[in-house]
Amino acid sequence: TGVNAKEKTLILSSRGVTSRYRHLMLDFCTMMPNSKKDAKLDTKNPQGAVVEVADMKSCTGAMFFECRKRTDCYMWLSKCPQGPSVKFYVENVHTMAELKLTGNHLKFSRPVLHFDASFDDKPHLRLIKEMLTHTFATPYRHHKMKPFIDHIFAFYWEDGRVWFRNYQIVHPEGKEVRATGLTLSEAGPRLCLQPIKIFQGAFGGPTLYEDPAYVSPNIQRREQKKQDMGKYARKVQKKAERKAHARMNALKPDELDGW
Repeated sequence: TGVNAKEKTLILSSRGVTSRYRHLMLDFCTMMPNSKKDAKLDTKNPQGAVVEVADMKSCTGAMFFECRKRTDCYMWLSKCPQGPSVKFYVENVHTMAELKLTGNHLKFSRPVLHFDASFDDKPHLRLIKEMLTHTFATPYRHHKMKPFIDHIFAFYWEDGRVWFRNYQIVHPEGKEVRATGLTLSEAGPRLCLQPIKIFQGAFGGPTLYEDPAYVSPNIQRREQKKQDMGKYARKVQKKAERKAHARMNALKPDELDGW
């Protein structure tokens, strides 16, 4: 995988983004020296506008956060302007400020990208790996880059999702830098990405892959609402049965009741 030194990644979001995802965007901006942040998009077709903004900003890639109903967040990773692009559903987000972990690496230092062996098993996982590499890898000799490698971006494939972790490389005490005795300390953020679709073009085009196990949040909420309604109906039915049972088995009046 080769990453051009002039590659830049545009990071922006749609209107209605919540504070949690806005802080996640800021975390990515501080960790990626080749990123360019832009204002929120307020259009009916934000995906098409992202390609135009990336062209104006001379960006070769884009990371777009699309938020709906102030609860659901979708992350788009795309190569501009030709594609391909991947759409993820974002889950289990924990920002750096929220976690307050012990890891603390330099700002704009170069990361080492680690992928587990599962990304080489299937064609769509290899494509996702390539997209993540072009998005998160810092180009060599970038003008904002610090000449240090002191943290690791780790990507794991488990349960049909991509799990992201960021670790600081901690050297043993002493001024001498050695390749032995290194430890890892998590710095954050944490997030989980469930791939939904892979498109041939930028933010659209022919579908190359679609996850059959993905269930949209709207369907999940609808099924949960049905379960809650069924639970309430069963509760009302049991209450009515209890009242009917009490009427049918009422105690006969006793002469001692008057006392």
